[in-house]
Amino acid sequence: MFDHILSILIFFPALAGMLGFIVSKESIRAYGITVSAIEFVLSLVLWYAYDPAVAGMQFMEQFALVPAFGINYLLGVDGISLFIIILAAFFTLIGIASLTETRRVKDMIITLLFLQMTMVGVFAALDAIVFYVFWELSLVPMLYIIGAWGGPLRIYASIKFFLYTFTGSLVMLVGMLFMAYFYFQATGQWSFSILEWYRLVLPENLQLWLFVAFFIGFAIKVPMFPFHTWLPYAHGQAPTIGSVILAAILLKMGTYAFVRFSLPMFPDASVFFMVPVAVLAIIMIIYTAMVAYAQEDIKQVVAYSSISHMGVIILGTFAMNVEGISGSVFLMIGHGVVSGALFLLVGVIYDRRHTKLMSEFGGLAQVMPRYATIFGIMVMASVGLPLTINFVGEFLSLLGFYSQSHVMTLLAGTAIIVGAIYMLSAYKKAFFGDVTKEENKTLKDVNKKELVALIPLVILAVWLGVYPKPVLTPINNSVESIVQLMHEKAITPEAKAAIPNPAETKIAMASVSEVEVDVEREAE
Repeated sequence: MFDHILSILIFFPALAGMLGFIVSKESIRAYGITVSAIEFVLSLVLWYAYDPAVAGMQFMEQFALVPAFGINYLLGVDGISLFIIILAAFFTLIGIASLTETRRVKDMIITLLFLQMTMVGVFAALDAIVFYVFWELSLVPMLYIIGAWGGPLRIYASIKFFLYTFTGSLVMLVGMLFMAYFYFQATGQWSFSILEWYRLVLPENLQLWLFVAFFIGFAIKVPMFPFHTWLPYAHGQAPTIGSVILAAILLKMGTYAFVRFSLPMFPDASVFFMVPVAVLAIIMIIYTAMVAYAQEDIKQVVAYSSISHMGVIILGTFAMNVEGISGSVFLMIGHGVVSGALFLLVGVIYDRRHTKLMSEFGGLAQVMPRYATIFGIMVMASVGLPLTINFVGEFLSLLGFYSQSHVMTLLAGTAIIVGAIYMLSAYKKAFFGDVTKEENKTLKDVNKKELVALIPLVILAVWLGVYPKPVLTPINNSVESIVQLMHEKAITPEAKAAIPNPAETKIAMASVSEVEVDVEREAE
């Protein structure tokens, strides 16, 4: 039954999108909601059938595409990719259900369905060329969404988005070709299978060059400082649905790729570049937090806040241990839920006032109490309040990196406090005080359609903050296998020291618990 569930998840939205051309304009919204709801249910079925105790790939599919060069249609999921696929299906459903766009709605919904195909394809692909094809194809629908439905500077924003990400992807492709060549030199066979590449132990000098090639492609997608300048324009000019999908899913492609490619393939290079990458991540956290504080446009505050939190994900990823990497993967999901919800909330007020300037608001809590409550909960989740989803990911990410550098972790931690300052300041400007603008006195609170989109996100933000185990356990098991692989492949003494063996850690923990039991027995 589940033999081809990943292929169905990838190509069902695209097939439905093609059939959407013959659906009438009046029925297209209901059609889009139905298709995305089926896709979301299928993703939940995938989760139901997934065995969390198994660390490796599940639901694998394979057939040859170009046998002479070892290019195969190879799919599979583990705990790292499973929940991002579910998140992609979830946000596509929410995005289409809450769509307020009135211009060319049919084109928008069909574009979103094609975009969903590319997103699921990226997170399910285990062949580098198939991964690259989906990675590049994801640019086209997003380029169209920004360029066709964006703001006054939409053409500039969409071209800048395309040029940055496409250039980085070409450098990444060169790295992939070299990786396949080195695999051929070592084995006498061509292969683009990521799992086959894991078996290849490269000398440190080659790892360094390949790490840089992959890093450029991934860092631009994240986007890391100093490659981040395309994102505020993309967010600022994109329609609400474009910003939601971009923040919730597309940015995670870069951080996911670091975990899937860079760490297990180049463990020595990852350790070698750990401090420079961490410095960039901390600059990213602090600098964008300060820029966010200076913004007058509430959407730009959320956009820069999004970049700042992505810095914490990078820091956790390069902690080189199970706690940090598991925390970073969990924070990818948390960041997706929270930033996606915040962009939806900004869209709600923009639809009513057609402005995003905080100076045009003030006192909104008096006239839109339900909206203010939901926004407040998401602000708390964004700043990492305990018992909310971001707290779990941020705590684990920083805990993981603490073993590498106390000082850098402290800097990152203080930057999160700055994040609380600018988010609460923005909330105060928009929601508290007197209602000074006449236009704000007659604003309607969130309607049923908006609540249907927002309430599930509020539930997720609190539920996974209080009880993260259902998501964290599968992630943890898959991350342990990656860290184990990194430890085994590490060549240099520095890498061996920086990458702890999860098996040894478990043994140590087991011995501690045995001592505790003995102490208890003696006390009795």
